[in-house]
Amino acid sequence: MTTALKLKSFGEHLRTLREDSGLTLKYVSDQIGIDTSLLAKIERNERQPTKNIIKQVSVFFKVEERELQNDYLSDIIAYKIIDEEADLSILKVAEEKIKYLKNIQNEK
Repeated sequence: MTTALKLKSFGEHLRTLREDSGLTLKYVSDQIGIDTSLLAKIERNERQPTKNIIKQVSVFFKVEERELQNDYLSDIIAYKIIDEEADLSILKVAEEKIKYLKNIQNEK
């Protein structure tokens, strides 16, 4: 995966996959089992995909599901930080908190 691709939102990544394959919104939406208007909204970052949609896109385009999940989750984090006007240092705190929470889960 190239650096430019990493910086795309989930919707932009999905649109690139579809357009590079020369496929229409209707065709892809039929193949992954969602409404065409929903697919268009996801591509425009107006709606977020479900886990099932991410899985279907992964299978259809033969892309690692983890790659698509990373796009999706990083979008959520980035938009939340922007909306809250938070400092980027919060990412370091979140990283430490994740380690802490994983340790707690592993102890159970």
